[in-house]
Amino acid sequence: MKLRNLWGHIYTINEHKIRVMKNCFRVGLIKQGLLHDMSKYSPEEFFPGVFYYQGDRSPNAAEIEEKGYSKAWLHHKGRNKHHCEYWIDFSTNPEKGLIGHKMPLKYVIEMVMDRIAASKTYKGKDYTDSSPWDYYEQGKAFMVIAPETEALLEKLLLMLKNEGEVKTFQSIRRLLKKGDYC
Repeated sequence: MKLRNLWGHIYTINEHKIRVMKNCFRVGLIKQGLLHDMSKYSPEEFFPGVFYYQGDRSPNAAEIEEKGYSKAWLHHKGRNKHHCEYWIDFSTNPEKGLIGHKMPLKYVIEMVMDRIAASKTYKGKDYTDSSPWDYYEQGKAFMVIAPETEALLEKLLLMLKNEGEVKTFQSIRRLLKKGDYC
């Protein structure tokens, strides 16, 4: 294990966590901000993160390329409700099989903050307000997500892209006061 990987990974996960925390605080999600991604410090996620660290993308991607799957990602998405993959389960209709279930609003908002922070962390000075949308759009075809959750996520990411962070965060605060989404 390279020492550069250790310090780089620690810096990256801390920088990401702090960015999510600040953004969650800005919209009033204090608990989400404080508890975001705590599983990344567990041995199951931390050590693979160090081993596969590259600095410009998630270490999970490199683990998937090498093994065909990421044990760290499987651990992470099963413990963090701000990932739509956490909400995949069987449908009550046996003909449908696995489906994405509607995520609670606070986790959808945390997911948006996570995408903003990840884009800022990995893109650095090349970040723009369209970066989270661009990243989402690349993987959208492969997502299993509830239609309501997808609609809200897209609405907020497109608002960020087209109208900026200030207006998007104002809209999110109003949405959280309302308390639900369709």
